[in-house]
Amino acid sequence: QVQLVESGGGLVQPGGSLRLSCAASGIIHSIFKMAWYWQTPGKERELVATIDSDGGTDYTDAVKGRFTISVDNAKNTMYLQMNTLKPEDTAVYYCNAALRLLTQPSTLREYWGQGTQVTVSS
Repeated sequence: QVQLVESGGGLVQPGGSLRLSCAASGIIHSIFKMAWYWQTPGKERELVATIDSDGGTDYTDAVKGRFTISVDNAKNTMYLQMNTLKPEDTAVYYCNAALRLLTQPSTLREYWGQGTQVTVSS
């Protein structure tokens, strides 16, 4: 019904930048909120940044001032611009979306992407 496909991960040196993308496709009526999470081995998945349908954003303290979340509504694509990357940003990054389907617009559903690895290392 819906697919979230992330891209843009990779290996970068400390202080460098990466931009992650998350493209949503399928029978989408509207998107309520999108978010990026990260997860490291042995730890719970944690919220990094969110963006709602009004464009309001929120960030975990660890990335404030360095990461920027945005969305291209025409393309149903969310981005995470990551600057001044640190080794502790190393994680698998997951895209998350709360949205409504064309077939059931009254129901809010949650979807996850497959994850993309970001490694910050010299």
